[in-house]
Amino acid sequence: MDRRDFLRAMAAAGGAAGFLAAGGVLSAAEAGAGAAGILPGEGIELGFDNFSVRTMGLKAEALIDYAASLKVDVLLLSDLNVYESHDDAYLGRVRIRAAEKGVKLQAGTGSVCPTSRAYDAKKLGPAEDHLKLLIRVAKAIGSPVARCYLGNRGDRQGDGGIERHIDAMIKTCKAVRSQAVDSNVKIAIENHAGDMQAWELAGLIEAAGREFVGATLDSGNAAWTLEDPMVNLEILGPYALTTGMRDSAIWETEKGAAAIWANMGCGVTDWPAYVRRFKELCPRVPFVLEILSYIWPAEFPYLDPSFWAAFPKARAREFARFIALAKRGRKYEIPSGRPTGERSKDLEIAQQRWDLEQSLDYCRKVLGLGRKRGPD
Repeated sequence: MDRRDFLRAMAAAGGAAGFLAAGGVLSAAEAGAGAAGILPGEGIELGFDNFSVRTMGLKAEALIDYAASLKVDVLLLSDLNVYESHDDAYLGRVRIRAAEKGVKLQAGTGSVCPTSRAYDAKKLGPAEDHLKLLIRVAKAIGSPVARCYLGNRGDRQGDGGIERHIDAMIKTCKAVRSQAVDSNVKIAIENHAGDMQAWELAGLIEAAGREFVGATLDSGNAAWTLEDPMVNLEILGPYALTTGMRDSAIWETEKGAAAIWANMGCGVTDWPAYVRRFKELCPRVPFVLEILSYIWPAEFPYLDPSFWAAFPKARAREFARFIALAKRGRKYEIPSGRPTGERSKDLEIAQQRWDLEQSLDYCRKVLGLGRKRGPD
């Protein structure tokens, strides 16, 4: 039995049953897909971002080994501290290690926007120089992308709102155009932590230069800017270079709505429909998980008129899609089977591994993602 037949057999035999047993929620579309053996994600590479298991504190080579043990296609090293050194010789060894293990690498960092409160100029120096370093590291490890972001939702506040930071980000990208083009590395800007709505990021990419700038498509962060992940996908899919994927639980509150990130298949996203559209819009882009489950819940008091000062140009028809999600959602409950106990570093590590590995399992068995058969 080859991999495709195996996955279809798992789906037809109730491969999603384990997620239900663990407290996961399957939509009618997911249940129907499993029963019919339809796997929308076949052929799409599957991977994860090292931030999913951040408390493990692993360096690049150990992360490559862990990724290989999980049989993923892609590993996004999303910060520059994950390397022992930024010397070319060391980075070359990292590249060779990944090739030997059959894992494709992607490089990343955090904010590169000089005006964002998320950028630490005292520590990192000029944003332009930090972005050049990222591009150099990406080239050295064989990454086609340099993932980064603008800031966070706090940047939507104050004079000029998010637009002044978008302008600064455009200037920073343009300043490193020659380095990116010469290195054959594209800058992949994430919609991050409530900083930009999808249409705003699309405008930034167009203004900076689509020939060397694109998007890191983050389905979970869409909720933090009042977006249905499907709306976010429709806008950013054509610009996507890489991804940061996770589910979200969204529900109505007295003040508006609340959201919390969740494991794949445990929120309100219709993943079979999402993956089918993903495959149409960006079929060569890997599906990289960034699982940050059950932390940083956010409330959006949009029934208070003052809330909208941060979103003066929000588009009503897109916001209506978010409201529809909240209306059919429910307050989230952590699934049974997740490690529990007194809070400690060891517990955090166990929870992060459980969340990531359960989500990878869901992606393979329910969605058919990944080009390798997962661990037995």
